[in-house]
Formats: sequence, C-alpha cells, structure tokens
Amino acid sequence: MFDILLKGGDVHDGSGKVHACCDVGIKDGMIAEIAPDLSTKGSAQIIDVTGLVVSPGFVDMHTHSDFTLIADGRAESQVHQGVTTEVIGQCGISCAPVLSHDNIRKVAPWYTADAKHKGWLGFSEYLDALDDTSLGVNVMAFVGHGTIHRAVMGDELHAGDADDVKKMAKLVEQCIDEGAGGFSSGLEYFPGILAAPEHLVPMCEVAGKHGRLYATHVRNRDTHYDLGFAEAIATARQSGAKLQISHIQPKYGAPAYAMNHTLEMIELARRHDVDIAFDVIPHDWNHTLMAAILPKWAQSGGIEDVMKRLADPEARAKIKANPQPMWLIVKAEKWQDIVLLNATINKDIVGADFAEIGRMRNCHPYDAVLDILLEEGENMMACMWSSKSFRNSDVELCLNQPECAVISDTVAIANDGVLKDHIGSLSGYGWAARFLQYYVRDQQILTLAEGLRKITSIPADRLGLKNRGRLKIGYHADICVFDPAHIASNATAKNPRRYASGIAHVMVNGQLSMLNGLRTKTNAGQVLRDFKAA
Repeated sequence: MFDILLKGGDVHDGSGKVHACCDVGIKDGMIAEIAPDLSTKGSAQIIDVTGLVVSPGFVDMHTHSDFTLIADGRAESQVHQGVTTEVIGQCGISCAPVLSHDNIRKVAPWYTADAKHKGWLGFSEYLDALDDTSLGVNVMAFVGHGTIHRAVMGDELHAGDADDVKKMAKLVEQCIDEGAGGFSSGLEYFPGILAAPEHLVPMCEVAGKHGRLYATHVRNRDTHYDLGFAEAIATARQSGAKLQISHIQPKYGAPAYAMNHTLEMIELARRHDVDIAFDVIPHDWNHTLMAAILPKWAQSGGIEDVMKRLADPEARAKIKANPQPMWLIVKAEKWQDIVLLNATINKDIVGADFAEIGRMRNCHPYDAVLDILLEEGENMMACMWSSKSFRNSDVELCLNQPECAVISDTVAIANDGVLKDHIGSLSGYGWAARFLQYYVRDQQILTLAEGLRKITSIPADRLGLKNRGRLKIGYHADICVFDPAHIASNATAKNPRRYASGIAHVMVNGQLSMLNGLRTKTNAGQVLRDFKAA
C-alpha cells in the first residue's frame, strides 16, 4: 500500500522519457512504483493528476539563499514554482566559515538583522543551523572563495602569499569534510577580484580531489570576455577540478560573436579532457549587488570604510571615473535599462529605473546610485539592481547545448514574514515558471521533455546528488505536478513578489508542500551532505 498515489498524469521522468497516463506510487518518502495502473495496490491518499505533467522537482543549482533560508526556511518563492532542491554558496559567497559571530553579517548574502539564529563558526555548524530550520526545500551548500579569503586574510587588499593560500586550501578541505558540496568563486566581486589562477588552483585541487564541482562567476563577460573564460578554463585544466561556469551568457559590451566564441573555447578544452559545463539564467535581465559597481579599492575594509568613501567628494569622483566598472552599461549611461531591484531604506522606489530616479532626486543617475548605497548604510550589501544586459539570442544558443542547465541566481524568500521586503531578482518568484512558459511553451526553443531535463536530471547529475533529479523507483519523491498550458511567472519590475501560477502539487521527500495549488504547512526539506563524485 502506498502513502500517496499520483493517478493518471503524463510522467516526465527527467531523462527525456515520457509515460502518458501513468501512475506514480510513493512510499516512505521514496518513489516505490511507476506503472500505467496502480489502483489495485491501494493508497492512503489518491490524487487525480489527469491532464497534468508529473515531473521531478526542479533543482536550482545556483542560488544565494544562504542566509534567507536561515531567516525563513519555508522558501515560498521557490516551492510555489516547483523547486525542491537549492544549491547555495555560489559566486564565492557563503555564510561559513567565519572567525566570529559578528562576521556573519559581513559575509552573509541578504543578511537581515531581524532573523533569529544561534550563530555558527565552522561549515558544519552552519549546516547544523540550517538543519535546525524548518526547510521547504532540500539544500546543498558550496563554500565560497570570498568567505574563505576573509577567514584567512580579513579585509586586506591583496590575495595572499603562498602560505596564506595553503591556509585557504586547508580550510576548503575542512569545509568539504564537514559537508560542503563544492567550491565557488566570484571573480568580479571583492575579494575574489584580487585572486589570480595561482591563488585559486590550490583550492580547486581540493575540490577536484574530492570529485566536487568548482563553480565560478568569471572575472569578466563583456569587453574582455575571452580572458575571463580562458582564466576559468585554465584554472580547471591546471587543478583537475570539474568546472561549472555560472550564468555564462556574456554581458552588455561584449561583441555579438562572444557566446559562439566562448562555446568554441569550451569545446576545444573538452577535447583535451577538461571537464566543463555551464548554466544560464532564463532572462535577458542581469542582476547583482549595487556595491559591485565600486572599484576594488573602494570596497576594501568594512561597510563603515565604504560609507566614508561614498561621502567623500574626491573619492566619489574617482569612483565615477572608473574606466572598467563591473557593468559597462553604467559607463554607457543607459540608465533607462537599469532598475532598482531591492533596497531597505529606499524600498519605495524599488522597480524604478535610474533615469527616473535621477529625475526624482534632481541629480545625475550615477550620483543617485552612490547616494542610495550611502543611505542604505548597514543594509548596503542587500541593495540590488538589475539591467537589460543579456542577449536573448545568447540564452537560446546556450539552451540548445546538451550540457546547459537553467538556474535562478536568486534567493528563496516569501511575500510575508521577515523577508517580505526582500527581493533576489526580477525573476526570483518565477524563474522556473518563466523558463517553461517562455522558452519551452511559447517560443518552442526546447520540447517540454528537453526543458525539464535542464532543471532536473542535468543539474542533479552534475552536482552528484544521490537518487534525486529523476522519477525512478528508489529515488527520493521530490515531485512537481503542473499544468503545462498555464504555468506562468507573474512577477514584474513594479510587482516582483507575485507567486507563479500553474503549479498544482509539489512533494519534497514524499510529503506534500503544495496541494491543489495551495501551499501546505509542511516543510520536509533536508540538508544534503552526502554526494556522489560529480
């Protein structure tokens, strides 16, 4: 007898295979049987899913929910669109290890002082803190280079000497022993911007030795895109680590052929046995921390140091004159294509573009940017913006590559509770829904079976998740049931906190977190610490 029987749906098993009008029996949190008719076996609960798609739960292999899950583990924005597993600790940013509880706020993305937690130091303590949270999704955690660097070097404005790098590599090893699922870097962010391959290779060697991924936000994806991608490939080649290039699509300022050229570079490296895969954000909008626009000298030290520079007219003029900012769309002054995405003090103007904000404040838009950062103060690192910096044609080209996964690059939040004023990206409440709505159903870039592979088995296999990412007997019952004709993102720049629609039921580890389109009170997510070699 089953605990739950999903009756009569079109079962997409995650591998690309489709079984029409099939039943799925769930027992003890696992998939027990898949067959055309299981009604004679009996079940404590039968759910009619006729006309709906039954898919593995979606695996989001690149998020920044490291602290938002501590603050509110329900992960409402993700569960409402079928996500059952998240991978945090990306772009070199992780919540651990830290040297003191006071340092948590310095490294934690989307930190909120209203969150209640007991604190942590080492990586295992951080995972224990997640375990103590009622989680709506399963969580795999990478350790970030930026956090490792700060634990060894503090806020010093250099990458460290050979002995420092040895200490960092040893700390990466310790974190992996304590449950970190991989290692990440963010080479456009401070302090990752300080590191060169000779600093990163020893840490990547540790990841490679354990069969874990090295995921990188490369140094540059615009004018010097080829140098940034070549550096990532060289680091993987030298270290032997499996490389995952995060959100690979080039940014505003890159030549039109950049995406094709990048794929050619990857293919050549693969011929010489470098293991490379990549992922994309299913959107032409690019989002990041507003503070990342500051040159590295302006980001050094603590937030108080940054604020002093922002308030100093001479330092401010030097910041604005930076010849190579993180976003060339800023240098080009296309302010109408840049919107304020998240702010704490200035939340009343979230969704406005910076041309409009400059007019409202009667100042140059760049000064409005720096003023807002200064006004946000201690909340500066939660201040986000988004720009129309990606080419949709580049996204489509990547989606047609068999190894490409689809990610959110966002955070798990909710439109109620302690995180109600937070936002992670324009598509944070609807990235998976929009992918299936726009690229699969409307544009038909991929078939539904191909699209589902991009957010189920492809990321699960790449990450080394055990018995997840497929609808298969003996696998964990992480399941999403949805209406392919009506799945849709409802988020907009002005109203980014609307949940997706078209999701009927979601199961995490065999328990219903959504039933008949409504969120239940069940949070059955687990912290994942045991992995296959990715």
